[in-house]
Amino acid sequence: MQRRDAAATAAGLGAGGAVLLVLVVVAGGDAVVGALGRAAPALAAAVAATILGWLCLWGVGFRAVATATGADVGLVDAVLVTAGAAFADHVTPFGQAGGEPATALLLSDVAGTPVERALAAVSSFDALNVPPSLTFAAVGVGYYAAVAALDATLRAVAAGLAVVAAAAPPLVVLAWRRRKGLERALVQAVTPPARLAGRLLPRVDPPDRSAVAARVGGFRGAVESVAADRRRLAVALTCSAAGWLSQVVGLWLALRAVGVAVPLYVPLFVVPLGTVGSALPTPGGLGGIEPVQVGLLTAATTATAASLTAAVLLFSVGGFLLTTSVGAAAVAALGARGRVG
Repeated sequence: MQRRDAAATAAGLGAGGAVLLVLVVVAGGDAVVGALGRAAPALAAAVAATILGWLCLWGVGFRAVATATGADVGLVDAVLVTAGAAFADHVTPFGQAGGEPATALLLSDVAGTPVERALAAVSSFDALNVPPSLTFAAVGVGYYAAVAALDATLRAVAAGLAVVAAAAPPLVVLAWRRRKGLERALVQAVTPPARLAGRLLPRVDPPDRSAVAARVGGFRGAVESVAADRRRLAVALTCSAAGWLSQVVGLWLALRAVGVAVPLYVPLFVVPLGTVGSALPTPGGLGGIEPVQVGLLTAATTATAASLTAAVLLFSVGGFLLTTSVGAAAVAALGARGRVG
């Protein structure tokens, strides 16, 4: 990692940590620490198991997408790359936006596939993770509305989900039908900065327009390959949904671990909607996801803020640390086998 990137990551982690500290103080400080200290060890271990299960399930789904683009990657390597993706998301300043290129480079090295096709596989799987998350969020909020009155926060959430559900499908269809036009626009936009980078960076030749067009065309072709492979697409969506459910169970268990019993349909919408907080430009959305989850749980339950915050810290921050550690080990294992670098 370059020194400038390391400094940006450190600053992002510091900002995320500061937000978490404020969250803990507002929720009661000592009461949050006390709730964490009383967490049931067996349930805390089960939370960790659900997080590892999520990584493995998404690794299987990612392999389906990667092989659809022509990448030759085994199941174990796909899981390791998925874990490495979590690590990349957590050590780059802008989370997933910064982690996707790093993950694509990792897949390219492991599978020996062109970088643009690897990036298409990573981007395609990230896109496929969206429909299951929105579906679960809608089902959870809808079921909650059927059994209890929605407060102002959850009414706003329900309205937002309705807007997304109405607007997203036609926008996706329109973008897909006009993908070649979008490809030409992307080539036009990318060529000047790519040529500038080629002139400024050592040992990098400035690419001409045809080279950029070939890369972008390879990306588009790889995405088309994924869309055309119905069987692998179904596998990827199934594994994505199963991974989301594993996370949902993880938050439910974390709440149980600190003594809060809630119906499963509550974390069913809290987990996917909490990812909105990842828009905060910190590594892995640290400090952004947790306040959103606590806010949603506060709106949906009568539990104390201290207990809810403790559960979210156990699930989200604990998951952040676990996946970062596992991801770093995965990258190291691939490197030790001579598959990376």
